Amino acid sequence: MTLPHSMRAAVMYDVDDIRIEERPLPLTGPSDILVRSAASGVCSGDLMPWYVRRKAPFVFGHEPAGTVVAVGAEAPRARDGRAFEVGDRLFAHHHAPCFACDFCARGEYVHCSTWRGSALDPGGMAEYFRVPQANLGDAHVLPRDLSFADGALVEPLGCVVKSLRRAQPAGGYAGRTLYAIGAGVMGLMHVAVAASRGARVFASDFHSKRRELARELGAEASFAPEDALEALRARTGGRGADAVICGPGSPAALSHAVEAGAPDAAVLMFTPIEPDERFAFDQSTAYFRDVRLIASYSCGPDDTLEALDLLRSGVVSARRLGVEAFTFPDVAAAYDAMRRAEVVKAVVTFESPDPS
Repeated sequence: MTLPHSMRAAVMYDVDDIRIEERPLPLTGPSDILVRSAASGVCSGDLMPWYVRRKAPFVFGHEPAGTVVAVGAEAPRARDGRAFEVGDRLFAHHHAPCFACDFCARGEYVHCSTWRGSALDPGGMAEYFRVPQANLGDAHVLPRDLSFADGALVEPLGCVVKSLRRAQPAGGYAGRTLYAIGAGVMGLMHVAVAASRGARVFASDFHSKRRELARELGAEASFAPEDALEALRARTGGRGADAVICGPGSPAALSHAVEAGAPDAAVLMFTPIEPDERFAFDQSTAYFRDVRLIASYSCGPDDTLEALDLLRSGVVSARRLGVEAFTFPDVAAAYDAMRRAEVVKAVVTFESPDPS
Protein backbone atom coordinates (compact mmCIF):
# COMPACT_ATOMS: atom_id res chain seq x y z
CA MET A 1 0.00 0.00 0.00
CA THR A 2 1.40 3.40 -1.00
CA LEU A 3 1.13 5.90 1.84
CA PRO A 4 1.02 9.68 1.41
CA HIS A 5 3.81 11.92 2.70
CA SER A 6 1.40 14.28 4.43
CA MET A 7 -2.05 14.32 6.01
CA ARG A 8 -4.61 16.69 7.45
CA ALA A 9 -5.15 17.10 11.17
CA ALA A 10 -7.51 19.17 13.35
CA VAL A 11 -5.49 21.46 15.59
CA MET A 12 -7.23 23.02 18.57
CA TYR A 13 -6.03 26.53 19.43
CA ASP A 14 -9.05 27.31 21.59
CA VAL A 15 -12.62 26.08 22.04
CA ASP A 16 -13.75 28.37 19.23
CA ASP A 17 -10.62 28.01 17.09
CA ILE A 18 -10.11 24.63 15.43
CA ARG A 19 -7.98 24.63 12.30
CA ILE A 20 -7.40 21.94 9.69
CA GLU A 21 -3.67 21.90 9.01
CA GLU A 22 -1.35 19.90 6.80
CA ARG A 23 1.07 17.74 8.78
CA PRO A 24 3.79 15.26 7.80
CA LEU A 25 2.72 11.64 8.05
CA PRO A 26 3.94 10.31 11.43
CA LEU A 27 7.21 8.42 11.16
CA THR A 28 6.66 4.82 12.14
CA GLY A 29 9.50 3.17 14.05
CA PRO A 30 10.28 -0.55 14.06
CA SER A 31 8.06 -1.14 17.12
CA ASP A 32 5.15 1.10 16.10
CA ILE A 33 1.92 0.79 14.14
CA LEU A 34 0.39 3.31 11.74
CA VAL A 35 -3.40 3.57 11.57
CA ARG A 36 -5.62 5.26 9.00
CA SER A 37 -8.39 6.95 10.97
CA ALA A 38 -11.98 5.84 10.45
CA ALA A 39 -13.76 7.48 13.39
CA SER A 40 -12.77 9.74 16.26
CA GLY A 41 -15.08 10.93 19.02
CA VAL A 42 -15.33 14.44 20.40
CA CYS A 43 -14.65 14.05 24.12
CA SER A 44 -16.83 15.99 26.55
CA GLY A 45 -13.65 16.75 28.52
CA ASP A 46 -12.33 18.74 25.56
CA LEU A 47 -15.32 21.09 25.90
CA MET A 48 -13.84 22.64 29.05
CA PRO A 49 -12.10 25.93 28.11
CA TRP A 50 -9.62 25.86 31.00
CA TYR A 51 -8.59 22.31 30.14
CA VAL A 52 -8.11 23.10 26.45
CA ARG A 53 -6.19 26.33 27.00
CA ARG A 54 -3.52 24.78 29.19
CA LYS A 55 -2.63 22.35 26.36
CA ALA A 56 -3.29 24.36 23.19
CA PRO A 57 -2.33 24.24 20.43
CA PHE A 58 -2.62 20.46 19.97
CA VAL A 59 -4.11 17.87 17.68
CA PHE A 60 -7.03 16.82 19.82
CA GLY A 61 -9.05 13.64 19.80
CA HIS A 62 -8.27 10.64 21.98
CA GLU A 63 -11.17 8.36 21.08
CA PRO A 64 -10.03 6.95 17.73
CA ALA A 65 -10.60 3.79 15.75
CA GLY A 66 -9.24 2.93 12.34
CA THR A 67 -7.48 0.48 10.05
CA VAL A 68 -3.87 -0.61 10.45
CA VAL A 69 -1.84 0.34 7.36
CA ALA A 70 1.71 -0.37 8.58
CA VAL A 71 3.20 -2.61 11.28
CA GLY A 72 6.81 -2.31 12.43
CA ALA A 73 8.82 -5.52 12.23
CA GLU A 74 9.46 -5.40 15.99
CA ALA A 75 5.97 -4.32 17.08
CA PRO A 76 4.88 -6.25 20.18
CA ARG A 77 1.87 -8.51 20.16
CA ALA A 78 -1.47 -7.56 21.66
CA ARG A 79 -2.20 -8.56 25.25
CA ASP A 80 -4.10 -11.61 24.00
CA GLY A 81 -1.00 -12.80 22.15
CA ARG A 82 -2.26 -11.91 18.68
CA ALA A 83 0.12 -10.24 16.26
CA PHE A 84 -1.13 -6.96 14.80
CA GLU A 85 -1.55 -7.09 11.02
CA VAL A 86 -2.15 -4.65 8.19
CA GLY A 87 -5.91 -4.48 7.65
CA ASP A 88 -6.82 -4.94 11.32
CA ARG A 89 -9.63 -2.70 12.55
CA LEU A 90 -8.09 -1.16 15.66
CA PHE A 91 -8.90 0.73 18.83
CA ALA A 92 -5.91 2.30 20.57
CA HIS A 93 -5.93 4.10 23.91
CA HIS A 94 -4.06 7.40 24.00
CA HIS A 95 -2.25 6.25 27.16
CA ALA A 96 -1.02 2.80 28.14
CA PRO A 97 0.91 1.55 31.19
CA CYS A 98 4.12 -0.42 31.57
CA PHE A 99 2.42 -3.35 33.39
CA ALA A 100 5.57 -3.74 35.54
CA CYS A 101 5.60 -0.99 38.19
CA ASP A 102 3.98 -1.01 41.62
CA PHE A 103 1.05 1.10 40.36
CA CYS A 104 0.35 -1.40 37.58
CA ALA A 105 0.61 -4.33 39.99
CA ARG A 106 -2.22 -2.73 41.99
CA GLY A 107 -4.26 -1.95 38.88
CA GLU A 108 -3.71 1.80 39.39
CA TYR A 109 -2.68 2.26 35.78
CA VAL A 110 -3.31 5.99 35.45
CA HIS A 111 -0.55 6.69 37.97
CA CYS A 112 2.05 4.70 36.04
CA SER A 113 4.74 7.01 34.63
CA THR A 114 4.61 5.21 31.29
CA TRP A 115 0.84 5.68 31.14
CA ARG A 116 1.21 9.41 31.78
CA GLY A 117 4.07 9.80 29.32
CA SER A 118 2.60 7.82 26.42
CA ALA A 119 0.43 9.31 23.68
CA LEU A 120 -0.89 8.69 20.20
CA ASP A 121 0.96 10.68 17.54
CA PRO A 122 -0.26 13.32 16.81
CA GLY A 123 -3.77 12.62 18.14
CA GLY A 124 -6.98 10.97 17.06
CA MET A 125 -8.43 13.83 15.02
CA ALA A 126 -6.07 13.32 12.10
CA GLU A 127 -6.23 11.26 8.93
CA TYR A 128 -3.50 8.96 10.25
CA PHE A 129 -2.07 8.38 13.70
CA ARG A 130 0.91 6.45 14.99
CA VAL A 131 0.51 4.01 17.86
CA PRO A 132 3.88 3.91 19.63
CA GLN A 133 5.15 0.68 21.17
CA ALA A 134 4.04 1.72 24.68
CA ASN A 135 0.47 2.35 23.56
CA LEU A 136 0.16 -1.08 22.00
CA GLY A 137 -0.33 -2.40 25.53
CA ASP A 138 -3.88 -1.03 25.35
CA ALA A 139 -4.69 -1.47 21.67
CA HIS A 140 -7.28 -4.02 20.57
CA VAL A 141 -8.50 -5.41 17.29
CA LEU A 142 -12.17 -4.54 16.93
CA PRO A 143 -14.58 -7.43 16.39
CA ARG A 144 -16.22 -7.40 12.97
CA ASP A 145 -19.65 -6.94 14.55
CA LEU A 146 -18.67 -3.54 15.93
CA SER A 147 -18.73 -0.42 13.78
CA PHE A 148 -15.90 2.08 13.83
CA ALA A 149 -18.31 4.48 15.60
CA ASP A 150 -18.65 1.84 18.32
CA GLY A 151 -14.86 1.58 18.40
CA ALA A 152 -14.67 5.31 19.10
CA LEU A 153 -16.73 4.65 22.26
CA VAL A 154 -14.26 2.18 23.80
CA GLU A 155 -12.18 4.78 25.63
CA PRO A 156 -15.07 6.85 27.07
CA LEU A 157 -16.95 3.68 28.00
CA GLY A 158 -13.80 2.41 29.69
CA CYS A 159 -13.87 5.57 31.82
CA VAL A 160 -17.45 4.72 32.81
CA VAL A 161 -16.45 1.16 33.70
CA LYS A 162 -13.75 2.47 36.04
CA SER A 163 -16.08 5.07 37.53
CA LEU A 164 -18.75 2.49 38.33
CA ARG A 165 -16.16 0.18 39.87
CA ARG A 166 -14.89 2.91 42.16
CA ALA A 167 -18.40 3.96 43.21
CA GLN A 168 -19.81 0.45 43.56
CA PRO A 169 -21.73 -0.28 46.77
CA ALA A 170 -20.66 -3.27 48.86
CA GLY A 171 -22.15 -6.38 47.29
CA GLY A 172 -22.55 -4.81 43.85
CA TYR A 173 -25.22 -2.74 42.13
CA ALA A 174 -28.09 -5.26 42.09
CA GLY A 175 -30.97 -3.78 44.06
CA ARG A 176 -29.06 -0.61 44.95
CA THR A 177 -29.69 2.91 43.69
CA LEU A 178 -27.53 5.00 41.37
CA TYR A 179 -28.16 8.63 40.49
CA ALA A 180 -26.42 10.15 37.44
CA ILE A 181 -26.24 13.94 37.46
CA GLY A 182 -26.09 15.02 33.83
CA ALA A 183 -27.40 12.91 30.96
CA GLY A 184 -24.81 13.78 28.39
CA VAL A 185 -23.06 10.87 26.72
CA MET A 186 -21.05 9.93 29.81
CA GLY A 187 -24.06 10.11 32.11
CA LEU A 188 -26.11 8.05 29.67
CA MET A 189 -23.47 5.34 29.52
CA HIS A 190 -23.44 5.25 33.34
CA VAL A 191 -27.21 4.79 33.21
CA ALA A 192 -27.08 1.96 30.67
CA VAL A 193 -24.29 0.00 32.36
CA ALA A 194 -25.62 0.42 35.92
CA ALA A 195 -29.10 -0.64 34.80
CA SER A 196 -27.62 -3.73 33.13
CA ARG A 197 -26.12 -4.63 36.50
CA GLY A 198 -29.48 -4.54 38.26
CA ALA A 199 -29.34 -1.08 39.81
CA ARG A 200 -32.33 1.20 40.25
CA VAL A 201 -31.11 4.13 38.19
CA PHE A 202 -32.16 7.77 38.25
CA ALA A 203 -30.84 10.69 36.23
CA SER A 204 -31.19 14.44 35.92
CA ASP A 205 -30.49 16.86 33.10
CA PHE A 206 -31.61 20.28 31.85
CA HIS A 207 -32.65 18.85 28.46
CA SER A 208 -35.93 16.94 28.22
CA LYS A 209 -34.74 14.83 25.27
CA ARG A 210 -31.76 13.62 27.26
CA ARG A 211 -33.98 12.80 30.21
CA GLU A 212 -36.14 10.76 27.83
CA LEU A 213 -33.08 8.97 26.44
CA ALA A 214 -31.94 8.14 29.97
CA ARG A 215 -35.27 6.38 30.55
CA GLU A 216 -34.90 4.49 27.27
CA LEU A 217 -31.46 3.30 28.40
CA GLY A 218 -32.76 1.95 31.70
CA ALA A 219 -33.38 4.81 34.14
CA GLU A 220 -36.45 4.28 36.32
CA ALA A 221 -37.04 8.03 36.29
CA SER A 222 -35.28 11.19 35.21
CA PHE A 223 -35.73 14.68 36.58
CA ALA A 224 -35.17 18.32 35.79
CA PRO A 225 -32.34 19.57 38.04
CA GLU A 226 -34.56 21.94 40.02
CA ASP A 227 -36.85 19.04 40.99
CA ALA A 228 -34.23 16.32 41.26
CA LEU A 229 -33.41 16.21 44.96
CA GLU A 230 -37.01 16.13 46.14
CA ALA A 231 -38.01 13.65 43.43
CA LEU A 232 -35.07 11.35 44.15
CA ARG A 233 -35.83 11.25 47.85
CA ALA A 234 -39.50 10.57 47.14
CA ARG A 235 -38.50 7.58 44.98
CA THR A 236 -36.07 6.21 47.57
CA GLY A 237 -38.06 6.60 50.79
CA GLY A 238 -36.06 9.68 51.76
CA ARG A 239 -32.70 7.87 51.58
CA GLY A 240 -31.15 9.26 48.43
CA ALA A 241 -28.84 7.22 46.18
CA ASP A 242 -26.24 4.64 47.18
CA ALA A 243 -23.97 5.84 44.37
CA VAL A 244 -24.05 9.34 42.90
CA ILE A 245 -22.15 10.07 39.69
CA CYS A 246 -21.51 13.80 39.29
CA GLY A 247 -20.97 14.41 35.60
CA PRO A 248 -20.69 18.23 35.37
CA GLY A 249 -17.48 19.79 36.61
CA SER A 250 -19.06 22.51 38.69
CA PRO A 251 -19.20 23.28 42.42
CA ALA A 252 -23.01 23.50 42.31
CA ALA A 253 -23.34 20.05 40.75
CA LEU A 254 -20.92 18.50 43.23
CA SER A 255 -22.71 20.11 46.17
CA HIS A 256 -26.00 18.70 44.82
CA ALA A 257 -24.34 15.28 44.51
CA VAL A 258 -23.36 15.27 48.18
CA GLU A 259 -26.92 16.20 49.17
CA ALA A 260 -28.32 13.39 47.02
CA GLY A 261 -26.25 10.68 48.68
CA ALA A 262 -27.78 8.10 51.00
CA PRO A 263 -26.04 7.05 54.24
CA ASP A 264 -22.69 5.46 53.32
CA ALA A 265 -23.08 6.70 49.73
CA ALA A 266 -20.23 7.00 47.28
CA VAL A 267 -20.26 10.41 45.61
CA LEU A 268 -18.09 10.21 42.53
CA MET A 269 -16.55 13.27 40.87
CA PHE A 270 -16.38 12.25 37.21
CA THR A 271 -15.26 15.64 35.86
CA PRO A 272 -12.82 17.99 37.59
CA ILE A 273 -13.77 21.46 38.70
CA GLU A 274 -11.75 24.33 37.23
CA PRO A 275 -8.51 24.57 39.27
CA ASP A 276 -9.17 28.07 40.64
CA GLU A 277 -12.71 27.23 41.77
CA ARG A 278 -13.47 26.01 45.27
CA PHE A 279 -16.09 23.53 46.41
CA ALA A 280 -18.21 24.15 49.52
CA PHE A 281 -20.69 21.66 50.95
CA ASP A 282 -22.48 20.77 54.17
CA GLN A 283 -19.64 18.80 55.68
CA SER A 284 -21.51 18.09 58.92
CA THR A 285 -24.34 16.30 57.11
CA ALA A 286 -21.84 14.44 54.92
CA TYR A 287 -19.81 13.43 57.98
CA PHE A 288 -22.68 11.95 59.96
CA ARG A 289 -23.97 10.13 56.87
CA ASP A 290 -20.52 8.58 56.19
CA VAL A 291 -20.55 9.95 52.65
CA ARG A 292 -17.45 9.02 50.63
CA LEU A 293 -16.20 11.54 48.05
CA ILE A 294 -14.30 9.75 45.28
CA ALA A 295 -12.63 10.86 42.06
CA SER A 296 -12.27 8.79 38.91
CA TYR A 297 -9.71 9.83 36.31
CA SER A 298 -9.61 8.22 32.86
CA CYS A 299 -9.26 4.42 32.62
CA GLY A 300 -6.82 1.56 32.14
CA PRO A 301 -6.49 -1.51 29.93
CA ASP A 302 -8.70 -3.73 32.10
CA ASP A 303 -11.46 -1.14 31.74
CA THR A 304 -11.18 -0.94 27.95
CA LEU A 305 -11.41 -4.74 27.71
CA GLU A 306 -14.62 -4.65 29.74
CA ALA A 307 -15.88 -1.79 27.58
CA LEU A 308 -15.37 -3.92 24.48
CA ASP A 309 -17.45 -6.68 26.08
CA LEU A 310 -20.23 -4.21 26.88
CA LEU A 311 -20.23 -2.95 23.31
CA ARG A 312 -20.33 -6.47 21.89
CA SER A 313 -23.24 -7.38 24.15
CA GLY A 314 -25.17 -4.27 23.05
CA VAL A 315 -25.46 -2.73 26.52
CA VAL A 316 -23.98 0.40 24.93
CA SER A 317 -23.72 1.19 21.23
CA ALA A 318 -23.43 4.18 18.97
CA ARG A 319 -26.97 3.47 17.76
CA ARG A 320 -28.48 3.31 21.27
CA LEU A 321 -26.79 6.57 22.24
CA GLY A 322 -27.90 8.35 19.08
CA VAL A 323 -24.34 9.17 18.01
CA GLU A 324 -24.20 11.81 15.26
CA ALA A 325 -21.55 11.42 12.54
CA PHE A 326 -19.72 14.37 10.98
CA THR A 327 -17.39 13.82 8.04
CA PHE A 328 -13.79 15.05 8.25
CA PRO A 329 -12.74 17.85 7.84
CA ASP A 330 -15.99 19.17 9.33
CA VAL A 331 -14.48 18.90 12.81
CA ALA A 332 -15.42 22.38 14.03
CA ALA A 333 -19.09 21.69 13.32
CA ALA A 334 -18.92 18.42 15.27
CA TYR A 335 -17.25 20.16 18.19
CA ASP A 336 -19.69 23.06 18.13
CA ALA A 337 -22.67 20.68 18.11
CA MET A 338 -21.32 19.10 21.28
CA ARG A 339 -20.65 22.48 22.91
CA ARG A 340 -24.19 23.66 22.18
CA ALA A 341 -25.68 20.36 23.41
CA GLU A 342 -27.32 19.89 20.01
CA VAL A 343 -26.12 16.29 19.94
CA VAL A 344 -25.41 13.82 22.73
CA LYS A 345 -22.25 12.55 21.06
CA ALA A 346 -20.43 13.66 17.92
CA VAL A 347 -18.08 11.30 16.10
CA VAL A 348 -15.97 12.47 13.18
CA THR A 349 -15.70 9.92 10.39
CA PHE A 350 -12.92 9.81 7.83
CA GLU A 351 -13.43 9.01 4.15
CA SER A 352 -16.66 7.02 3.78
CA PRO A 353 -18.64 6.16 6.95
CA ASP A 354 -18.20 2.64 8.26
CA PRO A 355 -20.82 0.52 6.41
CA SER A 356 -21.28 -1.74 9.45
